[in-house]
Amino acid sequence: MATYDLEEQEQLSAIKTWWQMHGNLITTIAVVAAVAVVSYQGWQWYQRGQSAQASAVYAAVQKAVAEKDAKKAKEAAGTLLESYSSSSYAGMGALLSAKVQVEAGDLKTARAQLAWAADNARDPELKDLARLRLAAVLFDEKSYDEALKQLEREPLEPFAARYAEMRGDIYAAQNKRNEAKAAYQTAIAKIAARPKSGPESTANAAYGELLQVKLEALGDGQ
Repeated sequence: MATYDLEEQEQLSAIKTWWQMHGNLITTIAVVAAVAVVSYQGWQWYQRGQSAQASAVYAAVQKAVAEKDAKKAKEAAGTLLESYSSSSYAGMGALLSAKVQVEAGDLKTARAQLAWAADNARDPELKDLARLRLAAVLFDEKSYDEALKQLEREPLEPFAARYAEMRGDIYAAQNKRNEAKAAYQTAIAKIAARPKSGPESTANAAYGELLQVKLEALGDGQ
């Protein structure tokens, strides 16, 4: 048996005493850390699996929309909203399906899908786009007050002009010329504030001209 000098024995005794005092705590911390690592890795694996499955369902929505099959698009989008609602694909699927539902005349389904995306999509831009499209559907149905409610929340800057234009269209349809003019003027100002050069400058200029036509079409009357 190995022999230890007095100093080594004192060190071993100190280690044993320290372990007796703190060993259970250290073991517990080690076990908790190990469980946390395993749980995190398991969650990551689950998330990757869910994302892959959601992607496959979203591809089915895309295929149905390309084929203008509103029924299949509705079913696939429904699966996304029910089973993969926390994925980014759910909001995109709802918007994509709603487009083909409108084209097929199923405005009830389109409204429901757009309303879901407006409230639940993970991407803020998707939420803004969903509210804008929902307002457009309600506008076509002459549900003007409901359409305006969708536009009350301030959108991200890329959608600011479109929101203002839609408000102008709704007010114009209600024969509220002053409100319509103010909305169109806001939209024009938003477009004018955008860069005058770059890949989108031509499109912005054309859009600004369209807004100006809408504004002038209101005339000078009250």
